Amino acid sequence: MQALLFLMGLLLPPGARAEEIIGGVEVKPHSRPYMANLKIIKEEGLKKRCGGFLITRQFVMTAAHCRGRAITVILGAHNVSKRESTQQKIKVEKQIIHPKFDSSSKLNDIMLLKLQKKAQLTPAVDVISLPSPSDFIKPGKMCWAAGWGRTGVNESTSDTLREVELRIMDKNACKDRSYYDNSIQVCVGSPTTFKSVCKGDSGGPLVCAGVAHGIVSKGAKDAKPPAVFTRISSYMRWIYTVLKGK
Repeated sequence: MQALLFLMGLLLPPGARAEEIIGGVEVKPHSRPYMANLKIIKEEGLKKRCGGFLITRQFVMTAAHCRGRAITVILGAHNVSKRESTQQKIKVEKQIIHPKFDSSSKLNDIMLLKLQKKAQLTPAVDVISLPSPSDFIKPGKMCWAAGWGRTGVNESTSDTLREVELRIMDKNACKDRSYYDNSIQVCVGSPTTFKSVCKGDSGGPLVCAGVAHGIVSKGAKDAKPPAVFTRISSYMRWIYTVLKGK
């Protein structure tokens, strides 16, 4: 249930909730070592949580709308309500938001977080591969989204990491989603099933065959699929530039 809600929440319009996994299952502890849990303090002092994923020892990728005044990244977590020995908590040194991010449309919803120190790679903490600029994930492919988001629109967030299997849809399935642009976004989740992401899952990865192809961005108000993910392959040149410190 939680994984589906996570995806649904991401499809929510501005101001709506978008971070839950609905229709999913709890993952085997630490079997997704790239997952990051983000504790965010917003500019107004409010607290928020998002997902993210480790792409190098010092950089985490997430959604730009997960920005805040301060962010702490928790790596190696399964149950975020406990102090697990596998966990590494690292503060974010710099939030690098895509220069064309639009908070209203959620276009270019991608951000890189530079950690204050490099993560220590362990069986519970590891990086995930990214696609090449030409690796345009196609409709029909089955992929996975994971997060600690809500398990239902009116349910609480999950303490444990959950995931849901989702189908990549044709762009026409997202024609009713505001501002959808298939060149930089991915339409994810069959409308005939109630599996998606929702509130709390924002910023988490869409993983296809071991490669992170998308970032949970927005969903429908009722969390009904499909949800909209940022298409990572469209941003690889910008990502490389950031990682190289240019």
